[in-house]
Order: sequence, then structure tokens, then C-alpha cells
Amino acid sequence: MAHRRSPSQNLSGRGVHETVFAVPAADTRRALALSAFLGSAGAMHFVVPKFYDAMIPEPCPGSRRTWTYGSGVAEIGVAAAIVLPRTRRSGGLAAALLFAGVLPGNVKMALDARKSDSAAFRAGTILRLPIQLPLIGWALKVRNSAP
Repeated sequence: MAHRRSPSQNLSGRGVHETVFAVPAADTRRALALSAFLGSAGAMHFVVPKFYDAMIPEPCPGSRRTWTYGSGVAEIGVAAAIVLPRTRRSGGLAAALLFAGVLPGNVKMALDARKSDSAAFRAGTILRLPIQLPLIGWALKVRNSAP
């Protein structure tokens, strides 16, 4: 008769000790808020793709729409990684890299907006640029406070 191992035993039959980390509620809320932000932003790539197509720099190979959908999928994937405590650390780092990676698109949009008739649009694209640094900081804080 085959020996069955209990859930608390590893393959060698020895006991397994799990380490459980207590994560402060504020850290969990911060992570979930970042995840919601990224998930919402990622979903918007599919709802209003034309808006995001305009941010894709011309030197990028392939169609702008492919880049728009790809970045939307990336944002949703990173959001999912942040939700799960087991992958929150790597998700936080991925979010920081993602925020740094979209900066060229935001710069392009601000430069293109100079031709816009809308003063509010021009101002919005300029004001958006310095927001990238706090977003990167937020993502790194989630990474550093992950279990």
C-alpha cells in the first residue's frame, strides 16, 4: 500500500514549516489601490484605444493599435500580480518599470499637444509628466512592503 503524505509534509516526508507574514492593513490598501489604478488604466486601452494610439512613438515597429492593446494587457497583468500577496513584490517592481516605460509616450503626447487648439489638453499633457515620479515611488513602496 502506498504511503500518503500529509499536506504538511514535503516530498521527503519531513515536515514543512510555512512562514506567515503579517502585512499591515495600510500596505494592503496601498497595493490594492495601485492594482485598481493599473487595472482601470489597462482596461481603458480597450475602451478608447484611439486615445492611447496617439501616444505611441513612431519609431516603434508594428501598428500603434498592437502597442496600445499590448500595453493594456501588460497593465492588467501587473495589476493582477499586485493583487496576489505571493507575487506582489515582483508586481510592484513591474509596475515601477511600466511607469518608467510609458514616460516616452507621455513626452510624445505633450509635444504633439502643442499643436492642439485645446489649452486644457495641452496643460493636461504637461502636468501628466511629473506625475510619473510619484507613480514609480508608489509602485516601489508596494514592492518594498510586500510579504
